Formats: sequence, structure tokens, C-alpha cells
Amino acid sequence: MQKKKRKISFWSNIHFKYKISVINENTLEEVAWLRISKLNGLSLFLLTMIILFFIASLIVAFTPLRNYLPGYMDANARTQIVGNALAVDSLENALVRQQLYMENIKDILRGEVKADTIHSIDSITQLRADSLMARTEREEEFRRRYEEKEKFNITNTNVTLSELGNVMFVSPMSGTVVRPFSLQTDHKGTDLAVKPKSNILATLGGTVIFCGYTAEHGYTVVMQHSMNTTSVYAGCGTILKNEGDIVEAGEAIALTAGTNSGEKDSVIMHFELWHNGKAVNPENFILF
Repeated sequence: MQKKKRKISFWSNIHFKYKISVINENTLEEVAWLRISKLNGLSLFLLTMIILFFIASLIVAFTPLRNYLPGYMDANARTQIVGNALAVDSLENALVRQQLYMENIKDILRGEVKADTIHSIDSITQLRADSLMARTEREEEFRRRYEEKEKFNITNTNVTLSELGNVMFVSPMSGTVVRPFSLQTDHKGTDLAVKPKSNILATLGGTVIFCGYTAEHGYTVVMQHSMNTTSVYAGCGTILKNEGDIVEAGEAIALTAGTNSGEKDSVIMHFELWHNGKAVNPENFILF
């Protein structure tokens, strides 16, 4: 009986209406009033929050604000970024050629280059480029002396490929090999099916020499290690390091990409291992 009275009292309390009045201070006249109960006030608050959430969702879904969401990038925006990167690269090459052209014109005016040796604008541009790339006798002598000095140096890092077998590589990611390394098909790495939003680890300690977007593999991280070894982590979703960062073996450098569909439980990552400027099969040294 007492519990029933308490329940009736509770419902009476939340249904009890309060009168909110606005009164003129000078005349004490009631200007406006509002009758509201606790239940009505709570319902009005929840309805307001739902409407605001719905409006915010529409704004994010149908405006460019969605591009600021973590892990999301519109396909058009991605295409535009790649196009801009290619355009900047082309402009940079054109600027370098223009600078070389102006420098060679100065050399012709100073008499350092004979005018009758120039046949086209391209030859003017190529002239200085070739001269900059050519080694001088002093450079050749220094190179010969250095190689002679380092011939019997036991600390020389130019190890053979067989010596990589003694190196403890950290598996950069755990997954299933879906496309193996193959020089016959010009596939210079290993493609793995891995879990979305998982850590990508540095296979060896070293320095990040590149991190950014590439047209072939998307977001990519490249690391330089000792023993003239380089590792490439392509198809990343989020990059955690910057160029020039020194990273230890096993340290997270990026995250794998997320999936846009709940049906997929894996994403594809591309991993390459290079030694002395040549691609090697990562599966010979790493257990994925």
C-alpha cells in the first residue's frame, strides 16, 4: 500500500505543472506566463537535442565538412590533391629548366660557352645539367682513395645479401599474403590482407625519409636503415611520423586504412624491402 502511494506521489510530482510568469516591475502586471511540468520540460529538452543532432548530421553529410572527419576523404578531393601534386612537380621541373637556361645564357654572354655549340633551347638547358652531374678529377681521386681506404674496414656497412639473414626483422604487420613478391611480374613487394585501423610497425630502427601520398600506392612511409637497407610501407590510412624522425624497431609509424563497408574485415597493405638498391623478397626474412 505504501509503495503504491509512493508511485502515485512520484507520477503526481513529475506531472505537476508549474507556472512561469513574466511581471512588469513597475506596474506588477503579468506580461506573459507559461505552464510546464517536469515531464514536459524533460521531453522538450530531449526533442531539442534530437533535432540539433539531426541538423548537425545533415550538415556534416551533405557539406564539405565531412572531409574533416578522421579517416574520410572524398574521392574528388583525393583526385584533386593528386592532380595538384603532379602540377606542382611539373612547375618545379619547368622552373629548374628555366633557371638552367638563364645560367647558360649568362655563360654564353661571358664567353665561357661558344655560341656555335648551341643548336636548340634544350641543348642550352642540358649543357649546365650535364656539367653539374659530371664528376671532376678531384672527385674521382677522392672516391678512389676512399674506396681503397675502406676496402679492409670491418665496420663497412656494405654487407652481402646473405648477411641480412642474421638481422632480427620485426614483422611490420600481421596478415595474409594475397600477392607475393615476384620480379617476373615486376611486383617488387608483398601485398598483405590486414585488419583495418591496426598498427604498422618499423621492421628495423632507422630514419623516416619520406611520408606522404603517392598516386600508385596512396599514403606511403619510407624508412632508411643501416646496412644500406630501405623499407617501404604503402597503402597506409594514417601516418604517425614525419620526415626526419628517428624510429626504433617495432615502433608504430602508421595505421592501416579503415573500411567504408561493414562487409569487409580486412584492407590491403603493400610492403617492400630493398638492399643495396635492389628489391628483395620480404618473406625470406620476415614472418608475416
